Amino acid sequence: MSSFNSKEVQIARNSSYIFNFLSDFNNFEKLMPPQVTDWKSDGESCSFNIQNMAILRMRYRRRTPNSHIDIVSDGNVPFAFDLQCFIEEEGEESSKARLQFNADLNPMLKMVASKPLANLMDMLADKLKEYCESNH
Repeated sequence: MSSFNSKEVQIARNSSYIFNFLSDFNNFEKLMPPQVTDWKSDGESCSFNIQNMAILRMRYRRRTPNSHIDIVSDGNVPFAFDLQCFIEEEGEESSKARLQFNADLNPMLKMVASKPLANLMDMLADKLKEYCESNH
């Protein structure tokens, strides 16, 4: 299993706000880069196409209020994966967040996808910070 960690971002919002935002897949679309197309979500699960790669499906496995969200691959996907969202309250209106993508990649796919996946995790963390802080 290969792991790709985002940088840790400081967000000027409480952990409850960030947790609630990430607990609804309808919000995830706001974080996705232009290469992600055909987004479909019902709040509890989603599917999307990554340009020139594959259709991926995800669903929530576990949510620990205000601290951790565990998302797993769902259905027929090209490789098993999970996405972990870690949230840590720092103060009344300040939290830290970090994302971790774990994927069961074959050596060839790992070689090709490692840098884009690492960049994607950092970009998602940056977009999470930007979105949460700009929507007061």
